[in-house]
Amino acid sequence: MSARLDSAQPYVIALFRVVVGLLFAVHGAASLFGVLGGAAGTDGGTVAAGTWPGWYAAVIQLAAGALVLLGLGTRGAALIASGSMAYAYFDVHQQAALWPIQNGGELSVLFCWAFFLLVFTGSGAFGLDRLLTRRTAAVTEPSGEKAPVTA
Repeated sequence: MSARLDSAQPYVIALFRVVVGLLFAVHGAASLFGVLGGAAGTDGGTVAAGTWPGWYAAVIQLAAGALVLLGLGTRGAALIASGSMAYAYFDVHQQAALWPIQNGGELSVLFCWAFFLLVFTGSGAFGLDRLLTRRTAAVTEPSGEKAPVTA
């Protein structure tokens, strides 16, 4: 049973990456563009451009979420996304109460740890990271040693 589950691991990680990246990017798009209900607490509006930390968080959410969704620069984008969610939890939510269930920070904690996991697992199957790695490896691999031609 373990061998069968292990063989599916890259595909499950890829599915996890796509879902987490999509959900994160949608949060950023809602805050920046007012789509899908808009930013939280704005009644369908957007976060004012350049405001700290909301606008910058939304930019990170949209960009990092899209990169993770595509599997492009997954580890770096996931590290930045994880850090931004840790900041969101400790700076915004934890001031209200100790536990995430009390301070409304469950989503920040879940995103933080989900992205932290992706830092270590990578993009899984079907990520653009893998496609680019294969192309780079094919270009940089020597095509074999050629024997000198003697007359």
